[in-house]
Amino acid sequence: MCLNISIPVLLLWGFKKGQMNDCCSNSRKNTFLAGFFLSLIILTFSWSYSSAQDAAAVDASDSTATASEDAAAAGGDDGSGIPSSPEAIAEGESIFNNNCTVCHAINQQVVGPALAGVEGRWDDLGTLVAFIKNSQKVIEGGNEYAVNLYNEYNKTLMPAFSDYTDEQILNILGYIKAEASAPAQAAETADGGGEGGGQVAGGGGGIPSGYLTAIIIGLIVVLVLILLVLVLIISVLTRFLNQKQDLDDADREIINQKVDVQKVVKSRPFIGLMLFVFLAITVKLVLDGLFSVGVQQGYQPKQPIAFSHALHAGQYEIECQYCHTGVMKAKSANIPSANICMNCHQQVKTESPEIQKIYAAIDFDPDTQTYGNNKKPIEWVRIHNLPDLAYFNHAQHVNVGGLDCQNCHGEIQEMEVVYQASELTMGWCINCHRETQVNAKDNAYYDKLLELHNTENPKEPMKVEDIGGLECSKCHY
Repeated sequence: MCLNISIPVLLLWGFKKGQMNDCCSNSRKNTFLAGFFLSLIILTFSWSYSSAQDAAAVDASDSTATASEDAAAAGGDDGSGIPSSPEAIAEGESIFNNNCTVCHAINQQVVGPALAGVEGRWDDLGTLVAFIKNSQKVIEGGNEYAVNLYNEYNKTLMPAFSDYTDEQILNILGYIKAEASAPAQAAETADGGGEGGGQVAGGGGGIPSGYLTAIIIGLIVVLVLILLVLVLIISVLTRFLNQKQDLDDADREIINQKVDVQKVVKSRPFIGLMLFVFLAITVKLVLDGLFSVGVQQGYQPKQPIAFSHALHAGQYEIECQYCHTGVMKAKSANIPSANICMNCHQQVKTESPEIQKIYAAIDFDPDTQTYGNNKKPIEWVRIHNLPDLAYFNHAQHVNVGGLDCQNCHGEIQEMEVVYQASELTMGWCINCHRETQVNAKDNAYYDKLLELHNTENPKEPMKVEDIGGLECSKCHY
């Protein structure tokens, strides 16, 4: 098993002796330049296509955003009485997100009906506002649409919102109207509606994965071809130089020099290098295994009921605190009790096999809407489990510190099945305390600490480590 001498040695020899003719030199240069420019053209085309796709995606996003703003500006121009100013819509969005998203969505039914076009279903706007403030009063007053709505949804009363003014409720309706009209206008823009619409790029979704695969395969083919060309060049140069009559024995030895692979493999330096690599990899794997003892990152057990955070927290945007009631006021965030599930699922998706498991646990009959006495707990499997020697308080981090759930639990709103996203090791926590700036704005809890910190380090932001975040007794006592 032998390999010809590499091309750099041949080139050095040729330039040294000055015995490569112009034809051979030009052929070699042209081959290299052809391979180089072919690769450059492919990479440039790939980059250009990627940039075009990104630009199309940005244009589509801008078009959607513009359509949303136009929809907000247009609302109420027909004399409907629903506000359309950005300030009113922003306030309505805030109130809606804090109070309504558990039971309602704009364009689809959740616990209650979809809200798009709700202002057109009532005889007048005043009755709709009154129904939102106190639905029971309007139903008892005999309003036909209110009574039919009450009966359609199994005689479930909507919570009263009498604390809100008429203006605030109208702002909610303004937000609903703007959101309901935004998708339609965005679709018209994307389809080229209006003057010059044909020039609007379609909603590009990025480069298709098949296209990227084709690029990679093409580059591999190009590299293989370049390698074959180099091998051919070596062969041609070797034959050419061997035909020279004025070469001495030393030169011919260099040209025909070969590498004995079998001898190299059996040599002591090569064996020593391989042993070193083997030992290094073994030690690395052993150390990684030791450091991973007790680390459950990626742990994703199967739960007794298939609950999707992607659906509830992601699609329906239900706040984490709605189910995990202790997160703002206690050490533990709490596992939600079944009665929280029943706030919605007493009426929603009652035929689902997973919801039937909840009914079985609490002995609930959806047909008669009654509970029995044969109740049993739902045996949820705990995922995030700190050792007993470590103390962690959810309220301290979420309520006082202002951290999001995603800081520790990952993108929980995208998980169909929850898993442990972070290491949750001591080193991981310490690094977080070293890097995280304390959110002290409008938080009286930190006023004194911030004053002391600014006295000693006025140019540096206050981080958790600056207020005792690395003290052992903070987590171990």
